[in-house]
Amino acid sequence: MFAFGRNWQRFLRVLDDDRIATTEGYLRRMLEVDRLDGVRFLDIGSGSGLSSLAAWRLGADVHSFDYDPDSVACTAELRRRYCPDGERWRVEQGSALDAAYLRTLGTFDVVHAWGVLHHTGAMWQALENAIIPLRPGGALVIAIYNDQGLRSRAWHAVKRLYNTLPPVARVPYAAGVIGVVEGQSALRYLFTLRPHVYVRGWLRYGVNRGMSPLYDWIDWIGGYPFEVARPEAIFDFYRRRGLTLRQLRTTSGLGCNEFVFARQAVNAAMNVPGDRTPLALAG
Repeated sequence: MFAFGRNWQRFLRVLDDDRIATTEGYLRRMLEVDRLDGVRFLDIGSGSGLSSLAAWRLGADVHSFDYDPDSVACTAELRRRYCPDGERWRVEQGSALDAAYLRTLGTFDVVHAWGVLHHTGAMWQALENAIIPLRPGGALVIAIYNDQGLRSRAWHAVKRLYNTLPPVARVPYAAGVIGVVEGQSALRYLFTLRPHVYVRGWLRYGVNRGMSPLYDWIDWIGGYPFEVARPEAIFDFYRRRGLTLRQLRTTSGLGCNEFVFARQAVNAAMNVPGDRTPLALAG
């Protein structure tokens, strides 16, 4: 299994206020809100802790967990930096495949699992388990690798080989993969007389979620286990379980399709205690 947490530890070196603000903007857009004051937010597979931090800064009560101890340490480090008293933010180790553990957490207004569940080795079970802590009227935010057929099968082989190599061989192997893929992409834009589009894509990388291209590349090459799904398969899976699709952002390539599902409540709204405003997406 790929050492996700070690990669995220390196990412923390380049984390800055702009990346944090970008991730806050991403959560606002996906959840169609300005703030998350008083909302209970569960971050499944918190990784670097960036999404958890953004949700906390928007006012949410955050519970973060990850299977990988190094990822737990990354999230805890961000909490130490930005929330030293730990108020409204809990971090612990846990597994998305452990249904019993998820039942102990209670229910949440937002369950967030971005680019995580396809790395568990049992994606469909993890997708099922993600519903357990989702309260009626709550929002499920997930991102799952797009199924590109033969291209996805080839990418599976790339990832598997990376994890069988000795550590000393992984850097040159990753550099070779990046060179081939980026070279093909650059040539495609060049031959279609659109090199500026390629350059702009790199310059604007991370504008959606505040991530880093280098550490994302390492994750893409090494991230194993690895599963994929077509967007309609994810839609059908959750539709059969009573969830309603609120947002869908698809990719034409090997990236992730992004989904926001709402779990129906009796009044079809995400009611929250006190005088908080319901999340708009669950109306």
